[in-house]
Amino acid sequence: MNDGLTLAWLLQNLLNGLSIGSVYAVFALGYTLVFSVLGIINFAHGAVFTLGAYLTYVLAVGEFGLNGLLAGVTLPFKLPFALALLVGALLSGLAGVGVERLAFRPLRKRGADALLALVSSLGVALILVNCIQYLFGAEIYSFPPDVLGELPPALLFHVGEGLVAMRTIQAVLFGVSMLMLTLLVWFIHFTKHGKALLATAENPDTASLLGISVDAFVLGTFFISGLLGGISGTLIGVSFGLAGPYFGVAYGLKVLAVIVLGGLGSIPGAVLGGLVIGLGEAFLPPELSSYKEAVAYTLLFVVLLVRPQGLLGANAEEKV
Repeated sequence: MNDGLTLAWLLQNLLNGLSIGSVYAVFALGYTLVFSVLGIINFAHGAVFTLGAYLTYVLAVGEFGLNGLLAGVTLPFKLPFALALLVGALLSGLAGVGVERLAFRPLRKRGADALLALVSSLGVALILVNCIQYLFGAEIYSFPPDVLGELPPALLFHVGEGLVAMRTIQAVLFGVSMLMLTLLVWFIHFTKHGKALLATAENPDTASLLGISVDAFVLGTFFISGLLGGISGTLIGVSFGLAGPYFGVAYGLKVLAVIVLGGLGSIPGAVLGGLVIGLGEAFLPPELSSYKEAVAYTLLFVVLLVRPQGLLGANAEEKV
């Protein structure tokens, strides 16, 4: 392989890895925010991821599909993809609020063990996934090819003697993900409510003494987490299709590896972990492509042997 082809190969894989890795990062941030505030992994986050993808599908396509209880039901309107993504994300945020109300708040008020809240979130996840299957069926759905409008399917760039293809959906994945990451960083570090959220994550008791409504900010955290999950679910769904109601479970497990790899409770770590795993998958040799799902866990195993707290593991006093 000459230098031109090698450079094209590197750029193509870099582009592929950054686009999917940025979505992993957004998805991982939903887990990280809840863990930072409550110290608990929210296993229902993968179900909210799935729900967001299905909601956006319905709003953008204007129908509920051909299977399940709602088979053949159509909406009197179809939304442009950008608006469908926004509305689907907001509805996913509300679903995240419902998860907090059902799975976390009752146990938190009773001072129950954190393990019980984890099991409770797993139960809510199974309920959500089964409801999606009941309503939509278990079949695979795909967004229509023209869901992004009249945009070209890809842009081609000559690099030396090689060719680099930037798919439109890859640009959308990376652009939307970077926008969400930027907005989240701005909200947390440059707004009064974001700083109050940091204080709640640091020490809920002290935050309460300072007049911060801890319950309100916990609820807000779940809303933001659900919104991020819904957006990432839609982006994955548009790129790879909706592989049934359980497709969020597989991605949820992979993104759990992302947050542990980056460091539990670390927002920069979640971003770095997502990008590392995305790039690791992209640069996997073609003959090993069937083992792509193992990349996240292999990288996690190697990193934890060297650095058990993860790449950017936060200290106990610096969880966010």
